[in-house]
Amino acid sequence: MRIFAIGDIHGCSSALRALVKLVGIGEEDLLITLGDYVDKGPDTPGVLDWLCARQRHNPESLIALRGNHDQMMLDARHNHAAFKDWWYSNGDKTLDAYPPSRDGDPLSSVPQRHWDFLEDTRLYYDTPTHFYVHGNVNHELPLSKQSTDSLLWDKFYDPDPHVSGKTMVAGHTSQKSGEVLDLGHAVCIDTWACGQGWLTCLEPETGRIWQANQTGKTRITERV
Repeated sequence: MRIFAIGDIHGCSSALRALVKLVGIGEEDLLITLGDYVDKGPDTPGVLDWLCARQRHNPESLIALRGNHDQMMLDARHNHAAFKDWWYSNGDKTLDAYPPSRDGDPLSSVPQRHWDFLEDTRLYYDTPTHFYVHGNVNHELPLSKQSTDSLLWDKFYDPDPHVSGKTMVAGHTSQKSGEVLDLGHAVCIDTWACGQGWLTCLEPETGRIWQANQTGKTRITERV
């Protein structure tokens, strides 16, 4: 079994499919997705359908983390003020991708399986050598003591080595150069798939990087 991590997808289903094909991620491989599946890009439903299908086929093959945009969408379901915040944070792009609502509730067209998937996402995941989060961490605290705000919202700005000694793999902070930011003890793989950049897949144990964009272009870097 190989382990792979994919950065912020943001509704970019074409890039996701091209990337998975390029890497050759198998049914028994472990895929860790770093959150922000929704908003900004054109096809949030397609992204969530792909992830739901992989999870349904083999629940052990996917670790889905939660991003701040996923949290905003979940909050929008139950609170009007939160809905407005989400809408103005590119939630409108997500709603535009679903069929029009017929009952006056703009979220009623989102199928229950998509809500269930988002509700079941995790805040972090760790292995003996790495840990995975969407945003960032307080380097002095164990993962179990981290605040949700840090895990979802904190930016990847010169993070200190974590007390665990493990390498952090994070997303959230768009690297608009399209290049992975590797600090040795921490790696950011959000490479702006929803903008002019790439969707990135990292194999943490080897440092190998694969990238694809919405037009179907791909590229490979042998090591971080």
